[in-house]
Amino acid sequence: MANTARRLRVAEGKGEKAPPPKRTVPCMQTTWPHMLFPRIAATVPLVFPFDQPGLRYRYFARNAVWDAVQLLGLAGKKVLMPAYHHGVELETLLAAGVKPVFFRVDGQMRADFDDARAKSAGASALYVIHYAGFPQDMLVARYLANELRVPVIEDCALALLSRDGEKPLGSFGDVSIFCLYKTIPVPNGGALLARGDLANRLDLLSPVTPPPLPSTASHLIGSMLSNLELRTGEVGRRAREALRDAGRWFVRRANVERVSTGTQHFNIDDVDLGMSAASHLVLRNQDTASIVERRRRNYFLLYAMLRDVAPPITGELKPGVCPLFYPMPVEDKAGAMARLLARGVETVDFWRLRHPAVPAGLFPEVDRLREHVLELPVHQDLSPADAEHVAGCVRELLR
Repeated sequence: MANTARRLRVAEGKGEKAPPPKRTVPCMQTTWPHMLFPRIAATVPLVFPFDQPGLRYRYFARNAVWDAVQLLGLAGKKVLMPAYHHGVELETLLAAGVKPVFFRVDGQMRADFDDARAKSAGASALYVIHYAGFPQDMLVARYLANELRVPVIEDCALALLSRDGEKPLGSFGDVSIFCLYKTIPVPNGGALLARGDLANRLDLLSPVTPPPLPSTASHLIGSMLSNLELRTGEVGRRAREALRDAGRWFVRRANVERVSTGTQHFNIDDVDLGMSAASHLVLRNQDTASIVERRRRNYFLLYAMLRDVAPPITGELKPGVCPLFYPMPVEDKAGAMARLLARGVETVDFWRLRHPAVPAGLFPEVDRLREHVLELPVHQDLSPADAEHVAGCVRELLR
């Protein structure tokens, strides 16, 4: 990946003024007004994991990580943990008293379970993360866990609705964690899925409490304004900026409690928060089959237009995978993000910062992933024309 990244240097700006954006392409899916009415909830059957009896809804996925530690009794114990991670799940594990033991992830975001085995002495659980919707080799992960006689914590925060062939991700672990708002336009939402006998012990966990209504409303309004900007361009952008500034003023003046879903840090004060009623409503009004189909279509469109200059580091899109983003390597990630934003294309930078608990330089492939992987949007709101616009902007950027 390093050689590829060196080739994909961002074109240097020579003082030219960026042209006005042709259209706005948000980095995440948005809430449409019709999702706030019970439109299809009574007719569309639930899909995995929402049809499972051992599911516990939470405000954050990190709250589900906390629940998993309590459910498995992992406080004070060693857990095998991939060196490539967001950081907030690691903060949650550390706050819960877990002792992480980090194992290698290669330059294509594949977990090295041989390295995990070599470091497994005294481990009490195996933590596995699926990146950008792409599955890890869970047969190998389960074999290792069975060999060690430890449970598997399957982190699907970036892989909701994704499958490995016919088997949904999240169905391999003893417990599985999901983040809803990374794939579905809910204002908040995470979930813990416990399987087997563990599902019968969910009642032993602390009860969930409803989140603050102003916080849910703030996230919901922000997502709907992004939707307005997506559909109307410059008019929506100005309306979004004006209302966002007014909202910030109101939050400061009224001292409104707001629990942000964008933070990278675990806050013990929010650990008991559950998912909001608004999120449940929006969730039940989703056509999940269409979400997967559109994300795959947009990914394939980007791949067709960018594979010669910016192939994804994850390789081919296999059947069943619901991609979260199109992950491409670029030399100057900050510059690429800024120049794409000037063209109306928002990108994501989830994983850039290394948590200080991971020794610097110990995992150079992970360091390169953090420094050079740029995530392009492929979400369900984008039309084929939007995907082509994103690809055109990237080709212009790398020219």
